[in-house]
Amino acid sequence: MITQERVMEILKEAGGLLEGHFLLTSGKHSNKYLQCAKIFRNTKYSEELCAALAERFQGQGIDVVIGPALGAVQMTYEVSRWLKCENFFAEREDGKMTLRRGFVFEPGQKVLIVEDVVTTGGSVREVMKIVQEQGAEIVGIGSIVDRTAGKVDFGVPFQSVISVDVESWQPEECPLCKSGAPAPFKPGSRKV
Repeated sequence: MITQERVMEILKEAGGLLEGHFLLTSGKHSNKYLQCAKIFRNTKYSEELCAALAERFQGQGIDVVIGPALGAVQMTYEVSRWLKCENFFAEREDGKMTLRRGFVFEPGQKVLIVEDVVTTGGSVREVMKIVQEQGAEIVGIGSIVDRTAGKVDFGVPFQSVISVDVESWQPEECPLCKSGAPAPFKPGSRKV
């Protein structure tokens, strides 16, 4: 079992833990940003973290691992490799999360949804809807980082490799904005 200290060490080594003034996909502001994409530049990090996540779902008969593009594409592959099953990814088309490229769930298939970082759970919920509409069964949700410190509830088991409570604020409540800090930076993959 990987320790929380080791996960933080990996995030720091990979350059995935940033400090400053950030605009999150949710529209909120934060003084810390976890950029998991940097983990996936080096397989020594992604293998270790994805194996730790897959371990939490071993023996549950998972048929498919799916995650939202772009952030979870490599992650779905790596987690599915450890679980020895197929992997799909959902992607946005005209602003809506959808399955493309011939990906289709069979009714009753057991599905694990993965996301690199969970902040509000919005992207995960969009993927959940796709899975449910096709009659597959969601076994659980997994992430490398849970920014909610366990507060998010998906209605199915949720496991993360590390759970942290990183403060975030609505723009009008942001202490960094109030102190006159430069405008927040948007390092993620999606436009707000």
